Order: sequence, then structure tokens, then C-alpha cells
Amino acid sequence: MDTQFLVSLTIILATFALYIGIAIYNKAKATSDFYVAGRGVPPIFNGMAIGADWMSAASFIGMAGTIMLLGYDGLAYIMGWTGGYLLLTFLLAPQLRKYGRYTVPEFIGDRFDSHTARVIAAVITIIISFTYSIGQLSGSGVVIGRLFEIDAKLGTMIGVVLIAFYAAFGGMKGITWTQVAQYIILIIAYLIPVIFMSLQITGNPMPWLSYGELVGKMGELDRELGISEYFAPFTNGTKWQFLALMFTLMAGTAGLPHVIVRFYTVSTMKAARWSGAWALLFIGLLYLSAPAYAAFSRFILMTKVAGSKISELPEWTKTWVDTGKLQVADGNGDGILQWSELVISNDIVVMATPEIANLGVFVIGLVAAGAMAAALSTAGGLMIAISSSFAHDIYYRVLKPNATEKKRLSVARWSIVIATLFAGLIALNPPGAITQIVAWAFALATGTFFPALVLGVWWKRSNAKGVIAGLLVGLGVTLTYIFAAKYGGFTILGIIDTGAGVFGAAAAFLTNIIVSLSTEAPSQKIQEEVIDLRYPEQMVYKNGEVWMNDGTKQL
Repeated sequence: MDTQFLVSLTIILATFALYIGIAIYNKAKATSDFYVAGRGVPPIFNGMAIGADWMSAASFIGMAGTIMLLGYDGLAYIMGWTGGYLLLTFLLAPQLRKYGRYTVPEFIGDRFDSHTARVIAAVITIIISFTYSIGQLSGSGVVIGRLFEIDAKLGTMIGVVLIAFYAAFGGMKGITWTQVAQYIILIIAYLIPVIFMSLQITGNPMPWLSYGELVGKMGELDRELGISEYFAPFTNGTKWQFLALMFTLMAGTAGLPHVIVRFYTVSTMKAARWSGAWALLFIGLLYLSAPAYAAFSRFILMTKVAGSKISELPEWTKTWVDTGKLQVADGNGDGILQWSELVISNDIVVMATPEIANLGVFVIGLVAAGAMAAALSTAGGLMIAISSSFAHDIYYRVLKPNATEKKRLSVARWSIVIATLFAGLIALNPPGAITQIVAWAFALATGTFFPALVLGVWWKRSNAKGVIAGLLVGLGVTLTYIFAAKYGGFTILGIIDTGAGVFGAAAAFLTNIIVSLSTEAPSQKIQEEVIDLRYPEQMVYKNGEVWMNDGTKQL
């Protein structure tokens, strides 16, 4: 065994042991522990957990690669995913926390006083989370496959077993503290390589400031090679696709069930807001670094790999060719690797960068551990969302309301195991790149939950028939557009499958409003509950008046 393999294996196994140990120590013993971590997580640690939940394999593994290949157009991912947290933190999270439920389907079921709406919301949660989890498990396969130099499919199944164990065992309580550890590992693993690359190329250890120096040089290289300029806007898609993708990712962030449930794990509305603020800081560290990562990696590939003799390529290229994620072909037969002859998957850019930049075996191992932390942290949160939707919202709230605590925990744990295995099987042959699969999940959340939650919190007239119609129409329109754009070549204004959420959201908002206005208004009690959500936690709205919790009336 070579030194690189042993170092990487040691780091990965040490982090695995840490995650499993945390899950065992924080084992969920009650349903409140399993679903919302007992509502006792401090905001700063919840912010870290949100960051880990959020910085999935798509962010850690795929983000820099997507920007490297798309250039300017890839920035829609960063602006959409980051901007969505502002929407969520100010528009929905505090209000949903004040309502005091466990899950998004439970909020929808109780807010609209409808078991039908609850079940539909639970099924949509499962669809969204399942789609998202395929991307994460596919990402874990890329990491484990490269580490052990085995097929990525076998690596995926190893990830499935690990996730199924610690998610089912610890529940939300175990996953929360596991995600805190995973955030620390993944952000260190992400920042060290980009800082060292910055030092190598520019002599400046601040990549966020120094990568701008490469802009001019890369523009010259692009012109020499006769390819579209890296920093030129809308060369890989239309302006409308850029805007639609950004909106889809932004609204999808505010509607993702596994992200929203993280705000249920704190004690108050104020703590929910602070969780969002901390999360923005922790997420910003990675998202501000991704464009620098992409620029440095592209520069090194263009100057040190492209133009080399095929027979003298670095050793790392052979290893990645074996995984199927890198293709090197001498198309014109001159023995020299041209830029156009190098086909690199956006899913391996971050993983391969320590080798590309020759940063040493420890950094290679650390990045592998960080990538696994990113994939596992998000997958764990997604499995809890799937489990809670089935075990809590469908099994307990609809089918078996008299089920014991022990039985409910058992159903929750088994649903995690089954969902993880099923998602793992599909991830063996994923239907797209990691970032693309994840974008579909966001499109589905944009077209379903974002309109339902915004109207449910901010429009008291929205009723059960309106939300049911809105959810179904939004889901149908979004799915139809994704399939028509991906497999039928159908587009409107050049908007492809990843921007489908803009059409789903528009259809869902209109349907909800039209149906709600055409049918009977919600009860006075429900309308007062909706108005009450807009006031701080220490205030209560009742019978058209606002009261403090101490019994004093507000003027």
C-alpha cells in the first residue's frame, strides 16, 4: 500500500469513528430527540449544523467544478443558494418555529386543518429528499471509489451502510452534533488547499483577494486557445436560464424540508433568527472560496497539464481515468494533450485539486475526509426528513394516532434504513451530475413548498383547498418541465431543466390564490393563528387584540 492511501484511509476511518461515536453518545431516546433534538441546540452550533446540512456533496465536490466548467454562468449557484438563506431566515424560519411543530408537513396539515394536505406534503417531502439524497450518495461513491481505487458504485454502497447506521441510531439529536463535527472537518478540508494554491500561484495566502489577478491571464489563455472567455457572461446558457436557476435555488432553499426542520431544533424565534445568521457566516466561508478554487484549478490545468506530452502526464491523471471521471484522448494524433482533449467531470475538480497542485498526501486525505463529511452530513439530514414525513406525519398523525413512543421510534428508524438503501440503488447509476440532480430537488421545493409556506404564513385567507391544489399543480408543472427539458429538448426562453422551479412556483402561487378566493375562508381561529405568527414570541394575537405573555394588553 502506498503512503497516500494509508494517510487518506487513516483520516477517513478516524472521522467515521468520530461520527459513529457522537451518534451513539447522543442516541435519541424520545421522539422529540429523534425529530427536533429536544429543541435545545444553541444557535451557534445549530448554525454549524445548518452549514454542514447545507454544504452537501454538490457544494463541496461539485460547486467549484461547476464554476470551473461554466465560468460566470456558474455563479447562479452561489447567489441562489446563499440568497435563499436570507429569504428563509427573515420570511419563514422564525414564524415556523413559533408554530411549534416537528416537520413541514405537520405545519401544513395543522395550519390548513387538513389531513389530505398533510399527507400530500409528506409525500412531496419524501420525493424532494429522496431526489436530493441520490446526489449525496453518488458523491460519497466518488470519494470512496477514489480513495480505495474501486468502482464508484461499490463506494456508494459503503456510504449507504454508514449513513443508515448513524442516522437511524442517533436521530436528529445525534445528527445535529455529528453535523457540527462534520462542518469543522469539511471547512478546514476545503480552505487549506485553496489557501496553498493561492500561495503557489500568486504568493498571497488570501485566495478571496488574490484570484482576481488571474482574470487577465486566463482571458489571454482563452483567446490563444480560441475558446469562449471564462469570465464572459451567458456563454453556457441564456440570461433567462441564469435568472431562472438563481430563483429556483433561492426559493428552493427557503422551501427545503430538511433545512427548515433545523430551525425547529432551537428553543425560541430569536434563536431561529440567530441560527440563520450564524449559518450564513459558516456557509459564506465555503461559497466565497469556490470561485477561487475554480479559477486556480483551471489555471493549473491550462498551464501545467494541457500542452503536455500524452506519455508524460502526471501520475494522478491515470488514477482518475480509472474511475471513469476523467477522459484523456489524443484526438489529432500529435502526442500532445490539447485543452479540448481533456474532458474532466465537474464532480472531481475539488477531489483532484490537491493532486493537481501537488499539495501532499495529508491534504489529499483531508480533502477526502471533508468530501465524505459533506456528503454524509446532508444525507443524514435528508434521511431524517424522509423518516419524519413517513413515521410522524403519515404513520402517527394519520394512520396510528395511538401508537406508543417505542413503536414510533422503531418505525422512524426502519424507514431511514429502507429509504437509504433504496436511494443508494438509484445512486449506483445516477440520472445526471451531482449539481444537476440537486438542482432538480430545489426546483421541486420551489414549485411546491415555497408558495405553500409563504402564503400559509403571510396570507390568512389561504385555505386547505387552495394549498392542496397549489401543491399538486406546482409538483405537476415542475416535474413536467424537468422531463420535457431534459428528455424532450423543450425549453421556454432557453430555460432548461435546472430552472424548472420558476414555472412551478408561478403555477402554484396562482392556483393557491385563485382556489382559496373561490372557496370558503378558513375558520376565524386559524386566521388568528396566522396573524399571531407575525408577532414576537412574547406576544399573542387574540380576538383582534395583541397581548403580552404577562397578561398586559398592547395598544
